[in-house]
Amino acid sequence: MQRGFAAALGNWRTKEGPLARSLAAAVREAVVDGRIPAGTRLQSERELARTLELSRGTVVTALTRLRDDGWLHTRQGSGSVVRLPARLTERTTPWSLDRGGADDADLDLTLAVTAAPHEAYLAALGRAVERSAALLVDSGVATAGLPRLRELLAERYTRSGLATRPEQILVTSGAQAALTLLVDRLHTDRRSPVVVESPTYPGALAILRRRRARLLPVPVTAAYGWDTERLAETVRANGPQLAYLIPDFHNPTGAHMTAPTRATVAALAERHALTVVVDETMRDLDLRTPPGTEPHLSGARVIQIGSASKVLWSGLRVGWIRASADLVREVLRNPLQAQLSPPPLEQLIAAELLGDGVGDGGGGGDRLDAVLADRRARLRRQRDHLAGLLAGTGWTYTVPDGGLSLWLHLGEPTTATELAARAAGRGLAVSPGPLFAADRASLAHHLRLPFTATPDVLTRAVALLTG
Repeated sequence: MQRGFAAALGNWRTKEGPLARSLAAAVREAVVDGRIPAGTRLQSERELARTLELSRGTVVTALTRLRDDGWLHTRQGSGSVVRLPARLTERTTPWSLDRGGADDADLDLTLAVTAAPHEAYLAALGRAVERSAALLVDSGVATAGLPRLRELLAERYTRSGLATRPEQILVTSGAQAALTLLVDRLHTDRRSPVVVESPTYPGALAILRRRRARLLPVPVTAAYGWDTERLAETVRANGPQLAYLIPDFHNPTGAHMTAPTRATVAALAERHALTVVVDETMRDLDLRTPPGTEPHLSGARVIQIGSASKVLWSGLRVGWIRASADLVREVLRNPLQAQLSPPPLEQLIAAELLGDGVGDGGGGGDRLDAVLADRRARLRRQRDHLAGLLAGTGWTYTVPDGGLSLWLHLGEPTTATELAARAAGRGLAVSPGPLFAADRASLAHHLRLPFTATPDVLTRAVALLTG
């Protein structure tokens, strides 16, 4: 144990500066890297000094630093226990993005992702492990999803106004997996074009490009939403069989489709035999007070996909398809489905986090409501902070009612690609508009800035972007 702890710290003695400071830094890095698990109980100060061949004063100074910074909890008579500080566990953005991300940037704002709700996730993990015994006597072969999770997802849809049965749900390893399976099943004629929004989610564009699909972009803006006349004209003129839309707090613009527009799109799909895949990944990230009550975009030709990754944690690779029971059975026969199905324990964790109390005596819904309320409050503050920082730049944007990012228009003459290159030279990674364009070239004067980062990081990022 003593050798193990010393080895976990790595070659920390070679760092410049006082030994106590270097030791404290080594412990922090070892905890973050998982070499020293949170919850590890340390030896006494005297034993640590002997193990590390240091003076007791140096050890006391290092432990005091860690304790003051929240990395160590000490209780009289019980010793000291390593932990993650509250400033890491009580935030909405992954800490790693503040420490280097895309292309070794010091700050990475290319990803609009959230960190896990720390305490809620650990509690859900504990409950999932307790429930896992029955899984271990089964085959573990991929199915349409654990029955409990399918029931919970069906009930969530039903409660929000879209009657759904469990057999209409297929659990996948995220929304991209769901879209991959649907495109593989529905886009059988590769000569048939696919309608997408402009801009739209790059992950969806990548899936469609791999199939060599011809893309038909239809404009969407945060200020004016969807151009339904342009959409109808595009469908009539080109006869597409498939469309991919993000009606709820659109990525990247933040636009939110009105109820009348949803009805118009559903009617258009029915009239022209157009299957619409609706990405609802952002639906729960409604930052209005109180949240709105717009219906799901639904209809006979509409399929919904969703995911826990944006609302809860990008590391929880659990998504789903909500479609007719017949289509679910057809997709289930696809050999890809087994590869794009999440492990059973992941599904159990998702069920505990998304649960409404079915099969556990109640309480799940209250837990999820508390998590969502906290996430929305933090994101709302961060969104408003970022908007305030950008107020004097001359760049234009619409503050969205939900989602995770601002969609900036930079104006002339600077292109987003040029601005992103300058920012990269200062240690900031950002996503220019062409990444979100079907043609990879338009949207040259747009930039996406997520507000998932903490206010201090957003302040640093804007200074690097505008400096």
